[in-house]
Amino acid sequence: MSNEIIYVLLPDYAAHEAVFLTQAIASDEFALKETPKYVNKVAAPTSEPVKSIGGFHTLPDYSFDTMPDDYAALVLIGGFGWSTSVADQVVTLVRQAIEKGKIVGAICNAASFMAKHGFLNTVKHTGNGLEQLKLWGGDNYTNHEGYVHTQATSDKNIVTANGSATLEFAKELLLLLENDTPERIEMYYQFNKQGFCNLFPNI
Repeated sequence: MSNEIIYVLLPDYAAHEAVFLTQAIASDEFALKETPKYVNKVAAPTSEPVKSIGGFHTLPDYSFDTMPDDYAALVLIGGFGWSTSVADQVVTLVRQAIEKGKIVGAICNAASFMAKHGFLNTVKHTGNGLEQLKLWGGDNYTNHEGYVHTQATSDKNIVTANGSATLEFAKELLLLLENDTPERIEMYYQFNKQGFCNLFPNI
C-alpha cells in the first residue's frame, strides 16, 4: 500500500484546515521525521498553483488526471470551492477511494459535499451542522439519523469534521492511520488544544 496521503485542494481552500494533520505526519515535537510513516502530497484540478482563501498559492504534486491509484488516504480540505462546479471532478475520486477501502477525510464544506453526493448515507458523520448537510445534500442525503453533533467523528474509514475542528479532524485521522501510538497522538492533541502554558504552568 502506498504511504502517500493525498490532500485535495480546490480554489479558495481553507489552508488552516490541513495544518495540524500535515505537521504531525511530517514531524514530531523535535524536528522533521527522518523516516515518516506517511508522505503528504497535494492534488488539485490542474497542475497549476491553487489559491487559498488567504491568498497563499500551493503547487500541486498531482492534477486529478495524474494522481496515483494507490495511496493511504484521501483528505478533502474545506473552503469555498466545494460549492462550485469544479467540485464535481472530485466525485469519482471519492467513489473510487471508498470502493477500495481507503481512508477518506472531509472537513467543513467538504463534508457537505460528501452529503450532496450520498457518501455519508451509510456512516456516522458530522459537518457544519445538520441543516447545512440537508441544504447541500437535498434528496441525495438520506442519513439524517447518522449525524452526530460533535467536532469530528470517524466511522468505516470516513472521517468528517466541522470547520472549527481542525485539531479534532487531525486527531481522528492520525488514529485511523496509526501514525503514532494513541498516547502520543493524544499528547499532540492536548498540547495544541490546551496550549503550552496550561499544560506546563510551572516552567
